[in-house]
Amino acid sequence: MYRNIAKNKRNTVLIIILFVIIIGALGLALSSILGGDPLVVTISTVIGAGIFTVIQYFAASSQALTLSGAQEIQKSDNPRLYRIVENLSITTGTPMPKVYIINDPAPNAFATGRDPQHASVAATTGILELLDDAELEGVMAHEMGHVQNYDIRVSMIVFGLVVAVGFISDIALRFTLFGGRGNNNNGGNPITIIIGLAALVLSPIVAAVVQASISRQREYLADATGALTTRHPDALASALEKLGAYGRPMQKQNSTMAHMWIADPTKPGIIDRLFSTHPPIAERVKRLIESGRSF
Repeated sequence: MYRNIAKNKRNTVLIIILFVIIIGALGLALSSILGGDPLVVTISTVIGAGIFTVIQYFAASSQALTLSGAQEIQKSDNPRLYRIVENLSITTGTPMPKVYIINDPAPNAFATGRDPQHASVAATTGILELLDDAELEGVMAHEMGHVQNYDIRVSMIVFGLVVAVGFISDIALRFTLFGGRGNNNNGGNPITIIIGLAALVLSPIVAAVVQASISRQREYLADATGALTTRHPDALASALEKLGAYGRPMQKQNSTMAHMWIADPTKPGIIDRLFSTHPPIAERVKRLIESGRSF
């Protein structure tokens, strides 16, 4: 467990380095198209993206809860859910997170926050109605696993960086295509301009693929952590099977927070699955059942 936490912390550093490279490439693309000193433009782009990411790091958690329509509860509001989270918090030795309920028939749940001291977990009314107590405990143990493993921190940083890459690329493309090009764009060299435009278009795609890949591995790790906490992997496997069978799109969908949920809230099509933030439920169930044999 502690090795996984340490690995996540190292991955956070590697992710930041990778995104700095992507954002630096965007800066070079901007300078090649619009002109200006490449070093100055690149550094300015990286600094701007860094400031935006820091802001998002502190604000994204409350944004996610607001976007999903989550309402904070106390024990008296829903003793069943609150006590399950409370017991898991005691079992794992982590601070008690804030507990939220989302009024939505789609069965789902997510965790968010910067670290275990600033964590929140949320569950929809749909998942509360669908699952029995053991299955719900498995799902919330999965979400608490994200908290324990510092996945929520990685998620916040990646979220901010992906949004920054998309924002920079979108603004740059709009300015390039509709705002006109200056007279200092490398003499209007068409090859340079084409390479720059390709970088602006491809950077958000690369960022999205990186985000999806990281998110899929986080889900496997949280499944394993949740199973280890409850010592009942079959319950989480059963819950996932129900989510796969009875899942539906969320009423308040937002692609920017799709990676936070235990099950994909958008029900993507075949093309979208290339960028899916969730591994196949069948594969997750298979791994849980196999892990149960070692308990």
